[in-house]
Amino acid sequence: MELTERAHWFVLAGDHLIWLDEADRVPHCTRQALPLCWQALAFEEFDLWEGAPCYLHDLGEGESLLGDSSEFGELSPLRQLMMAGDEEGFRLGGRAWQLASFRRSHKFCGECGAPMTPKTGEWAQGCHQGHMAYPRISPCIIVAVRRGSQLLLGAHRRHYQADDPMFTVLAGFVEAGENLEQCVAREVFEESGIRVGNIRYVASQPWPFPHSLMMGFTAEYQSGEIRLQEEELVAADFFELDALPRIPPHGTIARRLIELCRETL
Repeated sequence: MELTERAHWFVLAGDHLIWLDEADRVPHCTRQALPLCWQALAFEEFDLWEGAPCYLHDLGEGESLLGDSSEFGELSPLRQLMMAGDEEGFRLGGRAWQLASFRRSHKFCGECGAPMTPKTGEWAQGCHQGHMAYPRISPCIIVAVRRGSQLLLGAHRRHYQADDPMFTVLAGFVEAGENLEQCVAREVFEESGIRVGNIRYVASQPWPFPHSLMMGFTAEYQSGEIRLQEEELVAADFFELDALPRIPPHGTIARRLIELCRETL
């Protein structure tokens, strides 16, 4: 790495925290232009962004500050990049986080218990017995269910705010032995009691909370009345597409599915 090479610098810490510059962006500069406390860090290249390399350093779970934060910006939640509309910064920050999380959780081999070390030439961990581990990716479905001019939305218990609830489309993890369409039908029925059909794939999005690959679908209501899976949902209902409650922000695949349904009214 040359000191005069312009690059994107991803410094992570804690739980989904990232250092941002004064403009709330991932720093893009030469190594010489970094704060002095950064210049001595050991960075690893993990991707490219508009032709410039992306470098990663993970401070670890216990670190919260690196020197005087006023020098180079605040330690911010990774979601802040998404909320600011920086879709590529959020994607690459999410990739950086998943790689760092993989290293944290694979210090020892799951087969023999021996210490694991990074493998040269690829993002993997290996032990002296030759066992290899690669970053975990968890496949998930997320689905917008239409009933005429209405959309099925739920308020999830894990981030529910009683004073200003956010409603979103339903989602869930793929189980062993099922295909994506089966997962869509099962998750919707389990969470809401609704049967769906005409399941259609739309798009996908990596989602680093913690290491998911979201695969987006649309589906049509077939039958049933709403019956909540209370461990997952606080509330759910069919909302008119021209009168929706608070929904997820732009940059999320949930919002993309909702907007797609609006466009096809």
